[in-house]
Amino acid sequence: MSKQQDALGVAVIGCGRIGSLRANLSSTHPSVGFLALSDRSQKQADVLAQRTGADLVTTDNLAAITDERVGAVFISTPEHDHREAVVQALEAGKAVFVEKPIALTVEDADVIIEAAERTGSELRIGYSRRHDRRWMLAKEQILQGRVGEVLGIQSRVYNTRAQLMEILKRAPDATPVNDVLTYYVDMACWFLEGIRPVEVVARSQSKVFKAMGHKAADVTWAIITFENGAVVNLGVSYVLPATYPTVGQSSRFEIIGDEGVILLDADNKDSLLFTDRGAPHSYVPDHNINMMFMQTTSAADFAVGDYWGAVASETRSWLDHLITGRPSPHTTPREARRTLAVTLAIEEAARTGASVALPD
Repeated sequence: MSKQQDALGVAVIGCGRIGSLRANLSSTHPSVGFLALSDRSQKQADVLAQRTGADLVTTDNLAAITDERVGAVFISTPEHDHREAVVQALEAGKAVFVEKPIALTVEDADVIIEAAERTGSELRIGYSRRHDRRWMLAKEQILQGRVGEVLGIQSRVYNTRAQLMEILKRAPDATPVNDVLTYYVDMACWFLEGIRPVEVVARSQSKVFKAMGHKAADVTWAIITFENGAVVNLGVSYVLPATYPTVGQSSRFEIIGDEGVILLDADNKDSLLFTDRGAPHSYVPDHNINMMFMQTTSAADFAVGDYWGAVASETRSWLDHLITGRPSPHTTPREARRTLAVTLAIEEAARTGASVALPD
């Protein structure tokens, strides 16, 4: 796929669902002239290479990362594998974009942040909800002061048990909190930028997934208090029936200020498809459904020859940033660590029933 000698070289580490999307988007970006793919499965990497015209295909992550033609690296491995590849790429002097969360433990996050700060290599974390148009517009209204001081936030996100089972195939220790609610923790902290979360209270209910042998809770609700007194209420449930028509995250987000309010309805029930032929689920293979809320796909949709959606916008925006130097709203390492600490506190508070104080 070589285009021009001085173009950006990109490596995608992990050729699964999101890594494939990053690779496809990179292969068509006008600034990318070299594409390397790495995956532990040679077959999976080869199949993606055929679709993208990749220049280098390997099962050796380090070989792809350190190739002299590569200047930027997407780390799209499962969450528990982030640390090694991210640190390798940072120490090789490459700009790094890693999927959320930055890690599954604060200790791993700290190792990654230390490597980024020591090497001076750029690192951003893929909280794609920021790149959905409605969330970006909400941030702009807050920046313009149109809601005044944010007093409180309420949000909840729903999905089906079929989709959680797909997530568990990739990451057996994943939960709706650390895999999904983390997006909304990031969003709340972004909207309350510069204000520190100080305490978490949470409760959860476990019946359906527990009976299936998984530790994931059916329903989790949390209250996060910030140092200025702002209160954030976040909830998540991935226990909806398998054939419920969402094909991704169905969410609501409400921001209450002392001079205004923002109400975001991302259930997308106004975008409905019903078909007797059945339609493929965007996340669950071999799962045909007759009714679909079409805009609920969490990542991106392929339509009219291209990809559209939050992850697509996020990917293109990061590549644009690397080429032009324009500022980008992607989550920073310190922001990602804060979000990780909050989600871990939610899990602990739900497990113990006690409030959890967040250290400075």
